[in-house]
Amino acid sequence: MRRHLVIFRLPIFSLLILVMSCTQPYPVSNEQPNVLFILVDDQRNDTFSFAGHSIVKTPTVDKLAAQGTVFENAFVTTSICAASRASIITGLYENSHEYTFGKDPIKEELIQSSYPYLLKQSGYKTGFVGKFGIRIENQDSMLTEMFDYYMPSPQNAPYVEKNGDGTTKHSAEIKGEQAIAFLKNQTSEKPFCLSVSFNAVHAVDGNLTPGNEGHYPYPEVVSSWYEDKEMPAPILSDPGIYENHPEFLKSSLNRERYYWRWDISEKYQTNMKAYFRMISGYDHVISKVLEALESQGLEKNTIIIFSADNGYYMGSRGFAGKWSHYEESLRIPLIIYDPRHPKPVKSLDEMALNIDIPATILNYANVPVPTHYEGRSLSRLTYENSRGNWRDSFFIEHHMDHPQIPKYVGIRDSQFVYANYYEQDPPYEYLHDLTKDPDQLTNVISNSDYKDVVTEMRSRVDQILISD
Repeated sequence: MRRHLVIFRLPIFSLLILVMSCTQPYPVSNEQPNVLFILVDDQRNDTFSFAGHSIVKTPTVDKLAAQGTVFENAFVTTSICAASRASIITGLYENSHEYTFGKDPIKEELIQSSYPYLLKQSGYKTGFVGKFGIRIENQDSMLTEMFDYYMPSPQNAPYVEKNGDGTTKHSAEIKGEQAIAFLKNQTSEKPFCLSVSFNAVHAVDGNLTPGNEGHYPYPEVVSSWYEDKEMPAPILSDPGIYENHPEFLKSSLNRERYYWRWDISEKYQTNMKAYFRMISGYDHVISKVLEALESQGLEKNTIIIFSADNGYYMGSRGFAGKWSHYEESLRIPLIIYDPRHPKPVKSLDEMALNIDIPATILNYANVPVPTHYEGRSLSRLTYENSRGNWRDSFFIEHHMDHPQIPKYVGIRDSQFVYANYYEQDPPYEYLHDLTKDPDQLTNVISNSDYKDVVTEMRSRVDQILISD
């Protein structure tokens, strides 16, 4: 069943560039700031030392969190890298940009309103380093209109690559060097936006025999980290939690990949240590990038945004991967650091989404935000500790055609998570009451006490979606 957001019922794509909103940012400087946007892969919000994790060390990201604003309730709207990265480029839900794995490239009209395209047209020097992760119409020509500097990761590239002299270097380190090369060519005369998109900490999926590095090859600089640590069991690891799922989730890719990575103690210990080393490895690379920013004298006018493309299970609920409707899958880290603002709001509970990132970047740059964007700029929240008319719910979805990844649509608000796995026969619905059941262990969809909530959630989804 094809589904589309109601907002795109009108054929307005050709007018996107002409019709812009003029939402004003909240600057503390009249200069156009630089933007450094750092995106990591497959990492949920709680696997950082600033978030209270007892083992993993992330000193560089911790410093950004201490100096900037941490969004405590940040989420993706679709938990898979292709659709999420398309949302981050376009500012749209998956239903609107219609891109995920196996789908046609993103339409050129949407790319012409993407944040890098608009920034370059507005005089910014734009760069991209790392995992692009999407396909776009007329890709070769469009990339030149989006980026002055484009250094993508090779498709299916190994994490450890050989140099000409036979030495090896980790992919994260190579991306760091490419980011530094871009920064060394920047001056204060022209603003820039550099997007650094790490392949880390995505697993090497085809590696079914972990070896010393597990499924998560890490840079040599962190090779001894966590060696003496015993990795605790995953959260929500009681076997009964997995067994309580319907068969279509018990046999999903979430479970199949659990057997790849987490199912026995030795494998779990190896992979968790490797995963944490990879996190600390990219954190070390970011520190080098920030040193380069400072050496160029650009650090005082460069806004830094840090986030991830989706959450990650790490054995929770007996699952691996992401994809489904639970908090471990949807929650992501999000930090905004604006050095021009000496006293930012330190922590925010407002719901922030991956689709908000492009509007935020454009807003900071004083570039008009397209009116068709479904995300909103987060910039004002970092200056005002006021919810105002901010969202209290958002749409969640997953439409990839894969026999082991069930499709769903739903709503996540401050109290409830509703999900309808609409291709099951009959459709299978979830409702979780987060105030009474924050771990989402009980499905109350058939509980008569929640009859009105279920009716409302179904109605809200119907209002958002239409069928062809």
